[in-house]
Amino acid sequence: MRDGAVDGDRLESSPSDADIDAPLAAIVGKPRAEAAIESLRTEGIYDDSRRVREDGPDRVALPVTDPPAATEVLEVVRQVDPEPRSSDLEDLLAERGWDEDALAAAPGSWAVIGSVVVVSVPDDCPDETGLAEALLELHGEADSVLADEGIENDGTAGTYREPRTRLLAGESDTETIHTEHGTRYGLDPAAVMFSPGNQAERARMGEIVEADERVFDMFAGIGYFTLPMARAGARVTATELNPTAFRYLLENAMLNDVPDRVDAYMTDCRDLAERVEADRVVMGYYGSSDGTDERGHGERTAEAHEFLPHALEALVSGGVVHYHEATPESRLWERPLERLERAVDAADAGRTLEVLEKRRVKSHSAGVAHCVIDARLE
Repeated sequence: MRDGAVDGDRLESSPSDADIDAPLAAIVGKPRAEAAIESLRTEGIYDDSRRVREDGPDRVALPVTDPPAATEVLEVVRQVDPEPRSSDLEDLLAERGWDEDALAAAPGSWAVIGSVVVVSVPDDCPDETGLAEALLELHGEADSVLADEGIENDGTAGTYREPRTRLLAGESDTETIHTEHGTRYGLDPAAVMFSPGNQAERARMGEIVEADERVFDMFAGIGYFTLPMARAGARVTATELNPTAFRYLLENAMLNDVPDRVDAYMTDCRDLAERVEADRVVMGYYGSSDGTDERGHGERTAEAHEFLPHALEALVSGGVVHYHEATPESRLWERPLERLERAVDAADAGRTLEVLEKRRVKSHSAGVAHCVIDARLE
Protein backbone atom coordinates (compact mmCIF):
# COMPACT_ATOMS: atom_id res chain seq x y z
CA MET A 1 0.00 0.00 0.00
CA ARG A 2 1.03 3.59 -0.63
CA ASP A 3 0.47 6.42 1.78
CA GLY A 4 -0.67 9.64 0.14
CA ALA A 5 0.98 9.34 -3.29
CA VAL A 6 -0.91 10.26 -6.46
CA ASP A 7 -0.71 7.17 -8.64
CA GLY A 8 0.03 8.41 -12.12
CA ASP A 9 -3.10 10.58 -12.26
CA ARG A 10 -5.27 7.54 -13.10
CA LEU A 11 -8.54 8.75 -14.60
CA GLU A 12 -12.02 7.32 -14.32
CA SER A 13 -12.71 7.92 -18.03
CA SER A 14 -10.87 9.01 -21.19
CA PRO A 15 -8.60 12.00 -20.52
CA SER A 16 -9.12 15.49 -21.90
CA ASP A 17 -7.30 18.79 -21.56
CA ALA A 18 -9.37 19.62 -18.50
CA ASP A 19 -8.61 16.38 -16.69
CA ILE A 20 -5.43 17.78 -15.19
CA ASP A 21 -7.68 19.94 -13.01
CA ALA A 22 -10.06 17.10 -12.10
CA PRO A 23 -10.58 16.72 -8.33
CA LEU A 24 -8.86 13.98 -6.38
CA ALA A 25 -10.24 10.81 -4.81
CA ALA A 26 -8.52 8.37 -2.45
CA ILE A 27 -9.15 4.67 -3.15
CA VAL A 28 -9.60 2.38 -0.14
CA GLY A 29 -11.10 -1.06 0.48
CA LYS A 30 -14.78 -0.98 1.45
CA PRO A 31 -14.21 -2.39 4.96
CA ARG A 32 -11.87 0.55 5.68
CA ALA A 33 -14.12 3.27 4.25
CA GLU A 34 -15.42 4.71 7.52
CA ALA A 35 -12.04 4.64 9.27
CA ALA A 36 -10.45 6.29 6.24
CA ILE A 37 -13.13 8.99 6.12
CA GLU A 38 -12.55 9.79 9.80
CA SER A 39 -8.80 9.98 9.21
CA LEU A 40 -9.23 12.17 6.12
CA ARG A 41 -11.51 14.50 8.09
CA THR A 42 -8.84 14.72 10.78
CA GLU A 43 -6.33 15.72 8.10
CA GLY A 44 -8.81 18.35 6.92
CA ILE A 45 -8.87 17.10 3.32
CA TYR A 46 -12.15 15.15 3.06
CA ASP A 47 -14.46 16.78 0.50
CA ASP A 48 -18.07 16.68 1.70
CA SER A 49 -19.31 18.35 -1.46
CA ARG A 50 -18.87 15.18 -3.56
CA ARG A 51 -20.38 11.72 -3.31
CA VAL A 52 -18.45 8.59 -2.40
CA ARG A 53 -18.25 6.31 -5.45
CA GLU A 54 -17.68 2.61 -5.88
CA ASP A 55 -14.40 1.67 -7.55
CA GLY A 56 -15.06 -1.95 -8.39
CA PRO A 57 -16.78 -4.54 -6.19
CA ASP A 58 -14.51 -4.17 -3.15
CA ARG A 59 -13.21 -0.59 -3.27
CA VAL A 60 -14.59 2.93 -2.91
CA ALA A 61 -13.33 6.33 -4.05
CA LEU A 62 -13.38 8.90 -1.24
CA PRO A 63 -13.37 12.55 -2.40
CA VAL A 64 -10.40 14.57 -1.13
CA THR A 65 -9.04 18.05 -1.74
CA ASP A 66 -5.36 17.05 -1.48
CA PRO A 67 -3.34 13.83 -1.42
CA PRO A 68 -3.44 12.26 2.07
CA ALA A 69 -0.33 12.65 4.19
CA ALA A 70 -1.28 10.42 7.12
CA THR A 71 -4.14 8.22 5.91
CA GLU A 72 -3.29 4.83 4.44
CA VAL A 73 -4.88 4.47 0.99
CA LEU A 74 -4.47 2.16 -1.98
CA GLU A 75 -3.98 4.99 -4.46
CA VAL A 76 -5.09 8.53 -5.26
CA VAL A 77 -6.80 9.23 -8.58
CA ARG A 78 -8.27 12.16 -10.46
CA GLN A 79 -12.06 11.96 -10.57
CA VAL A 80 -13.68 12.82 -13.89
CA ASP A 81 -17.28 14.12 -13.80
CA PRO A 82 -17.58 14.08 -9.99
CA GLU A 83 -21.10 13.78 -8.58
CA PRO A 84 -22.15 16.54 -6.20
CA ARG A 85 -23.49 15.35 -2.87
CA SER A 86 -26.55 16.91 -1.32
CA SER A 87 -26.19 17.55 2.39
CA ASP A 88 -29.94 17.84 2.86
CA LEU A 89 -32.29 14.87 3.14
CA GLU A 90 -35.30 17.05 2.31
CA ASP A 91 -33.76 18.03 -1.04
CA LEU A 92 -33.25 14.38 -1.95
CA LEU A 93 -36.80 13.49 -0.92
CA ALA A 94 -38.21 16.45 -2.85
CA GLU A 95 -36.40 15.18 -5.94
CA ARG A 96 -38.31 11.93 -5.44
CA GLY A 97 -41.63 13.79 -5.51
CA TRP A 98 -42.31 14.28 -1.79
CA ASP A 99 -44.64 17.25 -1.22
CA GLU A 100 -44.58 19.57 1.81
CA ASP A 101 -46.90 17.36 3.86
CA ALA A 102 -44.76 14.29 3.16
CA LEU A 103 -41.55 16.17 3.95
CA ALA A 104 -43.04 17.17 7.29
CA ALA A 105 -43.19 13.45 8.13
CA ALA A 106 -39.51 12.83 7.32
CA PRO A 107 -37.24 11.98 10.29
CA GLY A 108 -35.10 14.79 11.62
CA SER A 109 -32.21 12.57 12.71
CA TRP A 110 -30.67 9.14 12.22
CA ALA A 111 -27.46 7.34 13.06
CA VAL A 112 -24.69 6.15 10.77
CA ILE A 113 -22.97 3.16 12.38
CA GLY A 114 -20.14 2.01 10.18
CA SER A 115 -21.74 1.19 6.84
CA VAL A 116 -25.28 1.01 8.28
CA VAL A 117 -27.81 3.83 8.63
CA VAL A 118 -30.25 3.32 11.51
CA VAL A 119 -33.41 5.45 11.47
CA SER A 120 -36.65 5.61 13.44
CA VAL A 121 -39.34 5.83 10.77
CA PRO A 122 -42.25 8.10 11.75
CA ASP A 123 -45.65 6.42 11.73
CA ASP A 124 -46.92 8.85 9.07
CA CYS A 125 -43.94 8.39 6.75
CA PRO A 126 -45.49 8.06 3.25
CA ASP A 127 -42.69 6.04 1.62
CA GLU A 128 -40.15 4.31 3.85
CA THR A 129 -38.41 2.70 0.86
CA GLY A 130 -37.91 6.10 -0.76
CA LEU A 131 -36.68 7.45 2.56
CA ALA A 132 -34.14 4.62 2.86
CA GLU A 133 -32.89 5.08 -0.70
CA ALA A 134 -32.44 8.81 -0.07
CA LEU A 135 -30.43 8.06 3.08
CA LEU A 136 -28.17 5.71 1.10
CA GLU A 137 -27.63 8.47 -1.44
CA LEU A 138 -26.93 11.00 1.30
CA HIS A 139 -24.38 8.71 2.95
CA GLY A 140 -22.39 7.28 0.08
CA GLU A 141 -20.26 5.13 2.38
CA ALA A 142 -23.32 3.27 3.71
CA ASP A 143 -24.51 -0.10 2.36
CA SER A 144 -27.72 -0.70 4.38
CA VAL A 145 -30.58 1.11 6.09
CA LEU A 146 -32.29 -0.36 9.15
CA ALA A 147 -35.53 0.79 10.74
CA ASP A 148 -35.16 1.16 14.51
CA GLU A 149 -38.24 -0.35 16.15
CA GLY A 150 -37.24 -0.26 19.79
CA ILE A 151 -35.67 -2.75 22.14
CA GLU A 152 -36.30 -6.35 23.04
CA ASN A 153 -36.10 -6.98 26.78
CA ASP A 154 -36.14 -10.26 28.67
CA GLY A 155 -36.38 -8.55 32.05
CA THR A 156 -32.97 -9.71 33.34
CA ALA A 157 -31.32 -6.62 34.82
CA GLY A 158 -31.39 -4.80 31.50
CA THR A 159 -28.45 -6.79 30.17
CA TYR A 160 -30.24 -8.61 27.37
CA ARG A 161 -31.72 -5.57 25.68
CA GLU A 162 -31.42 -6.18 21.97
CA PRO A 163 -32.51 -3.94 19.10
CA ARG A 164 -35.60 -4.65 17.04
CA THR A 165 -34.92 -3.64 13.45
CA ARG A 166 -36.15 -4.10 9.88
CA LEU A 167 -34.06 -3.89 6.72
CA LEU A 168 -35.38 -1.03 4.57
CA ALA A 169 -32.80 -0.92 1.79
CA GLY A 170 -29.36 -2.16 0.79
CA GLU A 171 -27.41 -5.23 1.79
CA SER A 172 -28.93 -7.74 4.19
CA ASP A 173 -25.56 -8.39 5.86
CA THR A 174 -25.39 -5.51 8.33
CA GLU A 175 -22.27 -6.54 10.22
CA THR A 176 -19.86 -3.62 10.05
CA ILE A 177 -16.91 -1.83 11.67
CA HIS A 178 -17.62 1.55 13.23
CA THR A 179 -14.64 3.80 13.98
CA GLU A 180 -14.51 6.61 16.56
CA HIS A 181 -11.37 8.52 17.51
CA GLY A 182 -9.23 5.60 16.38
CA THR A 183 -11.20 2.93 18.25
CA ARG A 184 -12.75 0.28 16.02
CA TYR A 185 -16.03 -1.35 16.99
CA GLY A 186 -17.05 -4.48 15.11
CA LEU A 187 -20.79 -5.10 15.48
CA ASP A 188 -24.10 -5.80 13.81
CA PRO A 189 -26.54 -2.96 14.62
CA ALA A 190 -29.38 -5.41 13.99
CA ALA A 191 -28.12 -7.65 16.80
CA VAL A 192 -26.52 -5.44 19.48
CA MET A 193 -27.07 -1.97 20.91
CA PHE A 194 -24.90 0.97 19.88
CA SER A 195 -25.64 4.60 20.75
CA PRO A 196 -23.81 7.22 18.64
CA GLY A 197 -25.02 9.77 21.19
CA ASN A 198 -22.48 8.38 23.68
CA GLN A 199 -19.51 9.08 21.39
CA ALA A 200 -18.09 11.99 23.39
CA GLU A 201 -18.32 9.99 26.62
CA ARG A 202 -16.55 7.00 25.06
CA ALA A 203 -13.76 9.28 23.86
CA ARG A 204 -13.54 10.98 27.28
CA MET A 205 -12.98 7.70 29.07
CA GLY A 206 -9.99 7.01 26.86
CA GLU A 207 -8.58 10.44 27.72
CA ILE A 208 -8.97 10.46 31.52
CA VAL A 209 -7.80 6.93 32.31
CA GLU A 210 -4.20 6.45 33.46
CA ALA A 211 -1.84 3.91 31.94
CA ASP A 212 -1.80 0.64 33.92
CA GLU A 213 -4.87 1.66 35.90
CA ARG A 214 -7.08 -1.24 36.97
CA VAL A 215 -10.57 -0.69 35.58
CA PHE A 216 -13.76 -2.66 36.20
CA ASP A 217 -16.26 -2.17 33.34
CA MET A 218 -19.44 -3.63 34.78
CA PHE A 219 -21.56 -3.48 31.61
CA ALA A 220 -19.01 -3.83 28.83
CA GLY A 221 -21.27 -4.62 25.87
CA ILE A 222 -19.15 -4.82 22.73
CA GLY A 223 -16.45 -2.76 24.44
CA TYR A 224 -17.97 0.72 24.35
CA PHE A 225 -15.79 2.05 27.20
CA THR A 226 -13.46 -0.92 27.58
CA LEU A 227 -11.76 -0.42 24.23
CA PRO A 228 -10.79 3.28 24.45
CA MET A 229 -9.54 2.74 28.02
CA ALA A 230 -7.52 -0.34 27.08
CA ARG A 231 -6.08 1.51 24.08
CA ALA A 232 -4.96 4.22 26.52
CA GLY A 233 -3.01 1.62 28.52
CA ALA A 234 -5.47 0.60 31.25
CA ARG A 235 -6.00 -3.00 32.32
CA VAL A 236 -9.73 -3.64 32.09
CA THR A 237 -11.82 -6.36 33.71
CA ALA A 238 -14.94 -6.41 31.55
CA THR A 239 -18.18 -8.29 32.20
CA GLU A 240 -21.04 -8.83 29.76
CA LEU A 241 -23.95 -11.27 29.93
CA ASN A 242 -25.31 -10.98 26.40
CA PRO A 243 -23.55 -13.75 24.41
CA THR A 244 -23.69 -11.86 21.11
CA ALA A 245 -22.24 -8.70 22.63
CA PHE A 246 -19.65 -10.77 24.50
CA ARG A 247 -18.47 -12.35 21.23
CA TYR A 248 -18.00 -8.90 19.72
CA LEU A 249 -16.19 -7.78 22.89
CA LEU A 250 -13.59 -10.52 22.43
CA GLU A 251 -13.28 -9.85 18.69
CA ASN A 252 -12.95 -6.10 19.25
CA ALA A 253 -10.15 -6.55 21.76
CA MET A 254 -8.27 -8.36 19.00
CA LEU A 255 -9.32 -5.81 16.38
CA ASN A 256 -7.84 -2.99 18.49
CA ASP A 257 -4.70 -4.93 19.46
CA VAL A 258 -5.51 -4.89 23.20
CA PRO A 259 -6.32 -8.52 24.09
CA ASP A 260 -3.51 -8.52 26.66
CA ARG A 261 -5.17 -5.59 28.50
CA VAL A 262 -8.73 -6.89 28.55
CA ASP A 263 -9.92 -9.70 30.86
CA ALA A 264 -13.43 -10.47 29.65
CA TYR A 265 -16.02 -12.53 31.51
CA MET A 266 -19.47 -13.56 30.31
CA THR A 267 -21.02 -13.30 33.74
CA ASP A 268 -23.13 -11.03 35.91
CA CYS A 269 -20.98 -8.16 37.17
CA ARG A 270 -22.39 -8.63 40.68
CA ASP A 271 -20.93 -12.13 40.84
CA LEU A 272 -17.44 -10.86 40.02
CA ALA A 273 -17.33 -7.63 42.02
CA GLU A 274 -16.01 -9.13 45.27
CA ARG A 275 -13.02 -10.62 43.41
CA VAL A 276 -12.01 -7.38 41.67
CA GLU A 277 -9.77 -4.59 42.96
CA ALA A 278 -10.25 -1.57 40.73
CA ASP A 279 -8.86 1.94 40.64
CA ARG A 280 -11.79 2.92 38.45
CA VAL A 281 -15.28 1.43 38.03
CA VAL A 282 -17.42 2.26 35.01
CA MET A 283 -21.18 1.77 35.36
CA GLY A 284 -22.26 2.42 31.77
CA TYR A 285 -25.73 0.89 32.19
CA TYR A 286 -28.01 3.77 33.07
CA GLY A 287 -31.35 1.99 33.56
CA SER A 288 -34.38 4.22 33.11
CA SER A 289 -36.20 6.91 35.00
CA ASP A 290 -39.09 4.63 35.98
CA GLY A 291 -37.55 1.16 36.25
CA THR A 292 -38.67 -0.09 32.83
CA ASP A 293 -36.42 -0.32 29.80
CA GLU A 294 -35.62 2.86 27.89
CA ARG A 295 -38.52 2.41 25.47
CA GLY A 296 -41.02 1.38 28.16
CA HIS A 297 -41.36 -2.17 26.82
CA GLY A 298 -41.14 -5.45 28.69
CA GLU A 299 -40.88 -6.21 32.38
CA ARG A 300 -39.20 -4.07 34.98
CA THR A 301 -35.43 -4.04 34.69
CA ALA A 302 -32.93 -3.34 37.46
CA GLU A 303 -32.16 0.33 37.87
CA ALA A 304 -28.60 1.60 37.71
CA HIS A 305 -28.36 2.51 41.40
CA GLU A 306 -29.10 -1.09 42.41
CA PHE A 307 -25.61 -2.01 41.19
CA LEU A 308 -23.85 0.68 43.27
CA PRO A 309 -23.09 -1.56 46.28
CA HIS A 310 -21.25 -3.98 44.00
CA ALA A 311 -19.35 -1.16 42.27
CA LEU A 312 -18.19 0.18 45.64
CA GLU A 313 -17.21 -3.31 46.72
CA ALA A 314 -14.74 -3.50 43.82
CA LEU A 315 -13.38 0.04 44.23
CA VAL A 316 -10.15 0.57 46.17
CA SER A 317 -9.68 3.56 48.47
CA GLY A 318 -9.01 6.65 46.39
CA GLY A 319 -10.64 5.07 43.36
CA VAL A 320 -13.15 6.70 41.01
CA VAL A 321 -16.62 5.47 40.07
CA HIS A 322 -18.44 6.68 36.95
CA TYR A 323 -22.12 6.36 37.81
CA HIS A 324 -24.54 6.63 34.86
CA GLU A 325 -28.26 7.21 35.34
CA ALA A 326 -31.37 8.15 33.38
CA THR A 327 -32.80 10.96 35.49
CA PRO A 328 -35.90 13.15 35.15
CA GLU A 329 -34.82 16.70 34.29
CA SER A 330 -36.68 17.93 37.37
CA ARG A 331 -34.38 15.82 39.59
CA LEU A 332 -31.16 16.10 37.61
CA TRP A 333 -28.11 15.83 39.89
CA GLU A 334 -30.25 15.75 43.04
CA ARG A 335 -31.42 12.14 42.62
CA PRO A 336 -28.18 10.52 41.36
CA LEU A 337 -26.17 12.31 44.06
CA GLU A 338 -28.59 11.14 46.75
CA ARG A 339 -28.29 7.57 45.52
CA LEU A 340 -24.50 7.73 45.44
CA GLU A 341 -24.34 9.13 48.98
CA ARG A 342 -26.81 6.54 50.25
CA ALA A 343 -24.78 3.70 48.74
CA VAL A 344 -21.55 5.04 50.23
CA ASP A 345 -23.10 5.36 53.69
CA ALA A 346 -24.50 1.84 53.51
CA ALA A 347 -21.22 0.34 52.33
CA ASP A 348 -18.87 1.98 54.83
CA ALA A 349 -19.60 4.99 57.04
CA GLY A 350 -15.89 5.83 57.05
CA ARG A 351 -15.71 6.47 53.32
CA THR A 352 -15.93 10.02 52.00
CA LEU A 353 -17.38 10.98 48.63
CA GLU A 354 -15.81 13.66 46.45
CA VAL A 355 -17.69 14.62 43.28
CA LEU A 356 -15.16 15.26 40.52
CA GLU A 357 -17.45 16.01 37.61
CA LYS A 358 -21.11 15.95 36.56
CA ARG A 359 -21.90 15.53 32.87
CA ARG A 360 -25.04 15.32 30.76
CA VAL A 361 -24.31 12.60 28.18
CA LYS A 362 -27.40 12.99 26.01
CA SER A 363 -31.15 13.31 26.05
CA HIS A 364 -32.64 9.94 26.98
CA SER A 365 -36.30 10.71 26.22
CA ALA A 366 -38.76 13.57 26.71
CA GLY A 367 -37.96 15.16 30.06
CA VAL A 368 -35.27 12.58 30.92
CA ALA A 369 -31.50 13.03 30.70
CA HIS A 370 -28.76 10.42 30.56
CA CYS A 371 -26.15 11.78 32.97
CA VAL A 372 -22.93 10.58 34.57
CA ILE A 373 -21.26 11.55 37.84
CA ASP A 374 -17.54 10.97 38.42
CA ALA A 375 -16.87 10.52 42.13
CA ARG A 376 -13.77 9.63 44.14
CA LEU A 377 -14.10 7.57 47.31
CA GLU A 378 -11.51 7.80 50.07
